[in-house]
Amino acid sequence: MKITDIKIRKTFDDGPMKAIVSVTFDGQLAVHDIKVINARDKFFIVMPSRKNPDDTYRDIVHPINAQFRSMLEEAVIEAYEAELALLETRAREEAALEAIPQAEEQLV
Repeated sequence: MKITDIKIRKTFDDGPMKAIVSVTFDGQLAVHDIKVINARDKFFIVMPSRKNPDDTYRDIVHPINAQFRSMLEEAVIEAYEAELALLETRAREEAALEAIPQAEEQLV
């Protein structure tokens, strides 16, 4: 099973949850609501889950073995870091564009 797409649906600046992600496998199966968590200076993923009547949580879908979990976690965190880099680049470009009219006004 190969990961064919990873979409970073939403990012968060505050708190331990940093992103909500969707992953597509073999172009056939999508898993939504995978969470990227940062705790104790380490990133990891949390699979989608539901709350049981006894207030515990149970994964709706999850990797069966450690090797696949590691591969999935690495791919999701890599995509998250790429998205952060893209967002930072866009923010710098927007700031530079906003600075242009101010610089032109000073020249006049």
